[in-house]
Amino acid sequence: MKNIFQPAVAGEIIERINKLSPTTTQLWGKMNVAQMLAHCNVTYEMVYDDIHPKPGTITKFILKKLVKNKVVNEKPYPKNNQTAPQFIMKGEKDFEKEKARLIGYINQTQQLGEDYFDGKESHSFGPLTKTEWNNMFYKHLDHHLAQFGA
Repeated sequence: MKNIFQPAVAGEIIERINKLSPTTTQLWGKMNVAQMLAHCNVTYEMVYDDIHPKPGTITKFILKKLVKNKVVNEKPYPKNNQTAPQFIMKGEKDFEKEKARLIGYINQTQQLGEDYFDGKESHSFGPLTKTEWNNMFYKHLDHHLAQFGA
């Protein structure tokens, strides 16, 4: 798996984002391109912004046991995978705003570097290794950029 913490890889992802336009159509799934960008921002909001409620003890236990490995391993996500409720985007989103936010989050993550994330507590899964953080960040972005042909 590519390492999102490396400047070249972060740059490659940003180049792919910059290939999108407000009229880019999805190859599968229900979200439009602006909703997809907003959806991808949720991962970073959970890291940098305190706007999503943290799961309770029981929910977090279930997430760690049943979901964590699927999110942090290197196996790509299947098309039309089930989406957690806080990641479901409804209504119109501002393409340029969501795009700028996502690029900012990617740059911030790359600049902080993998050592910052090694052992950092995840919103839903508890402490993750830098490799798990990378896998979660990179494969989610790669999946959704491929969804829109970027």
